[in-house]
Amino acid sequence: MDKLPKIAFPIIIGVVIAVILIAKSAVTIDSGQAGVLFETFGDGVVIDEPPMGEGFHIVAPWNKVFIYEVRQQEVFEKMSALSSNGLDIKLDASIWFQPDFKNLGKLHQEKSKEYINRVLLPAIRSAARSVVGRYTPEQLYSSKRDAIQEEIFEETKKLVENQYIQLNEVLVRDVTLPPTIKDAIERKLKQEQESLEYEFRLVTAAKEAEKVIIEAQGKADANRILSASLTDKILQDKGIEATVKLSESPNSKVIVIGSGDSGMPIILGNQ
Repeated sequence: MDKLPKIAFPIIIGVVIAVILIAKSAVTIDSGQAGVLFETFGDGVVIDEPPMGEGFHIVAPWNKVFIYEVRQQEVFEKMSALSSNGLDIKLDASIWFQPDFKNLGKLHQEKSKEYINRVLLPAIRSAARSVVGRYTPEQLYSSKRDAIQEEIFEETKKLVENQYIQLNEVLVRDVTLPPTIKDAIERKLKQEQESLEYEFRLVTAAKEAEKVIIEAQGKADANRILSASLTDKILQDKGIEATVKLSESPNSKVIVIGSGDSGMPIILGNQ
């Protein structure tokens, strides 16, 4: 070491310092992320410039970069709310969201990286309590679930639209009612279904009866018309035609002509 030139020591020290500075100055931002620059000797959080994008960046070693996930994220939340008649309802919801990329600096400055717990979740809870309070347990359990989901989304969106958060969707995964209320609703729905089925059978039976009556009325009208159109002469002619056809049959028979009041033939023999 004593043989090294005196100039080597400053060079080594300079290289070490340079390596340390480069290590502290190099920032790599992964895909789906963005960085917010904090200037220690400047105005603090940089909000008048776009956030740092993906890739490798060099910043002053005395500055800091805060990394944010800017892709769509999902958070699950279990909430309790009161229905319109004061019963406790539990909701299991899924929230799709992402930070507003253009205003990422303002989000960091005003809300910090805890914006999910400080802004988003309180907003979804407030919206859920407001919406659920408008409906009865029966509506929440059956027919109104899609409407409730949409209303919670719209109300939450209004609450966070000025908070630099982009809300993409709110999905109500499950609605849990008190067991006694759930059983009562299911019994009522079953009874309503059975009532509808009974009414359907009654309507079907009434239509079948109406059909039979119409058919019977038609036959009666046809017979009445036929009876009114028949005369003794027509009946006699029909009898003669039938006798001629029978006489032409190959079966053995005996025909007696001129018997009876109407003078119609009488046919005796095997069929």
